Amino acid sequence: MRPYVEEERALTVSDLAPPDPDATPPMTPREVVSELDRYIVGQRAAKRAVAIALRNRWRRQQVSGDMRDEITPKNIILIGPTGVGKTEISRRLARLARAPFVKVEASKFTEVGYVGRDVESIVRDLVEVGIGMVRDEERAKVQVRAREAAEDRILEILLPTRSGPGFAPEDSVSSGTATREKLRQKLRGGDLDQREVEIEVSEQTAAAIELMTPQGMEEVGFNLKEMLSSFMPRKTKKRKVRVPDALELLAQEEATRLVDMEKVVREAVHRVETAGIVFIDEIDKIAGRSHAGNVDVSREGVQRDLLPIVEGSTVNTKHGPVRTDHVLFIASGAFHIAKPSDLIPEFQGRFPIRVELEALTREDFVRILTEPRNALTKQYEALLQTEGVGLTFESDAIDEIARIAAEVNERTENIGARRLHTVLERLLDGLMFDAPDRRNESFTISAESVRRELDPILQSEDLSRFIL
Repeated sequence: MRPYVEEERALTVSDLAPPDPDATPPMTPREVVSELDRYIVGQRAAKRAVAIALRNRWRRQQVSGDMRDEITPKNIILIGPTGVGKTEISRRLARLARAPFVKVEASKFTEVGYVGRDVESIVRDLVEVGIGMVRDEERAKVQVRAREAAEDRILEILLPTRSGPGFAPEDSVSSGTATREKLRQKLRGGDLDQREVEIEVSEQTAAAIELMTPQGMEEVGFNLKEMLSSFMPRKTKKRKVRVPDALELLAQEEATRLVDMEKVVREAVHRVETAGIVFIDEIDKIAGRSHAGNVDVSREGVQRDLLPIVEGSTVNTKHGPVRTDHVLFIASGAFHIAKPSDLIPEFQGRFPIRVELEALTREDFVRILTEPRNALTKQYEALLQTEGVGLTFESDAIDEIARIAAEVNERTENIGARRLHTVLERLLDGLMFDAPDRRNESFTISAESVRRELDPILQSEDLSRFIL
């Protein structure tokens, strides 16, 4: 999917051109759900909701005239207990769309005038994420040129260009060029990897400026950093490093120099305005509980502060004004005590799509341990492989791990799939500790070994509460 249109001037939502017909078509909702299935088990309804929301963005861009501005995202509330995949669904969706994404916790914000984060910092953070994404893409485009420029700087150190009285320039061209190219081939072939060179690189002054920034004054800090950096002379320092490290450092510096940051900022702001995704977690924590006899004014105040951003407003950032009309907001919460109806009516109205996620069962745990590309068992196998240790899980061991995780969730706090992390860490604690001394050995995890290690803890309710 192409979430933005590249132009040399500043863009507004109203004058976006349709996507390039020769570009790769965006994913259909069915394809998005299929891709999410590779990483997240179950939760079909939630996957369908976010897939439709993603496709609607492309559909809006195909609409011509003023109608395009009138079509706004249909924000979503994901309702379900912790550890069932709410955050992961949103994060994976943003990766599929190559969209700027930030996750914030609603409980970290307070009403304006009280100590806490300003809600507009959400948009500022989203812009910084967008700039980072676009900058990395632009750096990748100039990587070849940056590498060649870095090679030239290394060669100049190893073989300085000769000049001075009595030295004929044509001699430099005839003999120096051939020698230089031979040296370049050696550099690319790794023949010079053991040599050390002294290079001059830019010295970062950002850390010192950040120390001068009071906590909670992010925007002031941004402006202060920008102002001071414009007055400070460009500082460099010399470092003596091996040739491969010098090549990497200089290539990064050259790539940064080749990137047009004004263009990066324009494209990043545009991408945020048309494709940004904000995930607001713990939205139930700011729901006012009027049924309890008194309304929590502070919680309601946070909702009212968030409301303009969710409805669509202009937020001033150090990169200029940013509109939030077409940013997609996905909120989530367990809603054990509060209900979505406890949110103020205006806030409820901006989240028309409600999806309830299902609690995970023992069968889901088995699938989580085996099916996804990033399954936990595969992660532990990969980790131990770095030590030269083989690890295999028998199918009955997987069943036993799933049984224990489900049982602990029932007896204590239900933390969903996160319980699998706790159980596996406890199960593999000894092997992970001894792995450096067990190189070239292989281990098989059986159901019997799982029971032997974990059943004593499981049988003691006190121990299982604290350990599992």
